[in-house]
Amino acid sequence: MQLLRHFVILSLFTFGCLLWYVNVFPKKRTNQMKKPNIVFILADDLGWADIGYNNPNIITPTIDELARGGVILNQSYVTQSCSPSRAALMSGYYPYRLGFQTGGVRRQMPTGLPSDIPILPRKLRNLGYSTYMVGKWHLGYCKSAYTPNERGFDKFYGYYLASEDYYTHMAGNWLDLHDNFDPVWGEDGTYSTYLFSNKAVEFIDHHDKAKPFFMYLAYQSIHEPLQVPDKYFDMYPSVKNEMRRTLMGMATALDDGIKQVVSALKRNGLWENTLLVFSSDNGAPTLPPHQGSNWPLLGQKHQLFEGGTRAVGFIHGNMLQKTGYTYNGMIHIVDWYPTLLSVAGGKIRDQEIDGVDVWKALSTNSLSPRNEIVYNIISEQGEAAIRIGNFKFMNVLPYTDVCWDPPPEAEGKWGNKTCLKQNENGVYLFNLKGDFIPSTDDPLEHKNLADIMPNKVRELTRRLEEKYEKVVPAFDRSYHDPEANPNNFGGVWSTGWC
Repeated sequence: MQLLRHFVILSLFTFGCLLWYVNVFPKKRTNQMKKPNIVFILADDLGWADIGYNNPNIITPTIDELARGGVILNQSYVTQSCSPSRAALMSGYYPYRLGFQTGGVRRQMPTGLPSDIPILPRKLRNLGYSTYMVGKWHLGYCKSAYTPNERGFDKFYGYYLASEDYYTHMAGNWLDLHDNFDPVWGEDGTYSTYLFSNKAVEFIDHHDKAKPFFMYLAYQSIHEPLQVPDKYFDMYPSVKNEMRRTLMGMATALDDGIKQVVSALKRNGLWENTLLVFSSDNGAPTLPPHQGSNWPLLGQKHQLFEGGTRAVGFIHGNMLQKTGYTYNGMIHIVDWYPTLLSVAGGKIRDQEIDGVDVWKALSTNSLSPRNEIVYNIISEQGEAAIRIGNFKFMNVLPYTDVCWDPPPEAEGKWGNKTCLKQNENGVYLFNLKGDFIPSTDDPLEHKNLADIMPNKVRELTRRLEEKYEKVVPAFDRSYHDPEANPNNFGGVWSTGWC
């Protein structure tokens, strides 16, 4: 009898151990495989030399530390202006396939990112993610189907249009600040970088930690109008150009906002499982009233030269297999759509998208799967540009002020402003390379090879002509619908008029 009792006790103990092992260890493995949180920070009009790790005169210690501790993206391409880049990010399609190729959505324009295209937040929400957006939308708002809350974001706090006052949050004489669909009247006087950072922190603090989350934090900075609190302006007393000094202060304020967000992630125990992506939406406008700098790249916002289309950016996160390096492979903003879905454990079923999954390449510093980039096709203006390998072909209208322009604070130490002698027929061929090491290659677009390499011009022209088959006519940017007048909506830029 006693032997039987010992046998029963031993059996129960063994069974209990097995139950413990089955329940505990799979949970541990599941936690190790937990989907990462994703924070995508998009700066506005931030130039190549408007950030500390490319320009030691700019005070951005948080950004610099994150970049150097992660992966700096040396050949990360966007489009030449706001709405096209945002459309590409959200959809994985080149803007010319969406009708978004010509520029930003204007205030009273009855259009938006096509509502039948499933965009990134909706895809991530289908994978179990909570989805938050803070900041600038600029992808259409005339009907609710175009707005963030209807496109996959659980919560939205920000503005619909291209720009507004940083303190009053007014565009023209009317308010453009929304909490989901509700106008926000009580923040007059709060600097937008503070406002958006605080809201991002609020979303993080109240997030259900049992679920992963995606946050799209699209700061207003450093888009004009140039405005910054005095304490940041005062950090650059030696900079004589006041517009440039203000812009530099705005970059530092942006850095402080990102520091606040990172601190909230750490405080809530989320940082170790968060992938952070940082990018600008396009190159900086370099002329007054903006005074950004893309040095040493050629050109500026709205131009297809590298200064308008090659973005400052980096990624940071423990899920990267290799960190602390500069990645020289090509990526494009359309690639974030499939890449972030891949990181989240999703499968790419949109076979027609232009983006490619670059996660393995970025994570391991291996060869990029991307060997071709279409900068844009603006058939309405007769402009297009493509890069295959190191060769970039452009057919563009004559631009004004296509220059290599060092930032004012360099005071001649980095060389003097010089401008491109433009080709009358608008045809350019450059042999690019990813780094800035002097060589026979030409990453800074000094040598137009079009006349001496006609075969290469013909090859890239033919490739561009193939792309024209998928061009969607651009939306009409000249028509402004009077129904959009905010006086019809209590003085607020609102949805519901188209």
